[in-house]
Amino acid sequence: MLGAIVRFVVSALVLLFVQYIVPGFRIAGFWNALLAALVIAALGWVIEALLGRRVSPQSRGLVGFVVSAVVIYLAQYLVPTMRVSIIGALLAALVIGVIDALVPTELR
Repeated sequence: MLGAIVRFVVSALVLLFVQYIVPGFRIAGFWNALLAALVIAALGWVIEALLGRRVSPQSRGLVGFVVSAVVIYLAQYLVPTMRVSIIGALLAALVIGVIDALVPTELR
């Protein structure tokens, strides 16, 4: 349970970092970033349950990248203070993917 809480807090901090370097990606405050992390995780889980693990946001490759961008774009409709353009979603998926590749698994 504590590991899940830490994972969501780290994800929220990553989203706050991404908003500073990605044009077209904005989220207001830590609590909204935490809500966005929960929404993105839930949408990723739903997509994985419906379409299978090969198209999940965690999968590598072009399909996983596009699915991640779509999940980030759709999250803005569920998080009131999150605004994402299509280009912003693509760039955010790229930056989050790079961060995900660099952070050791134990910390995620």
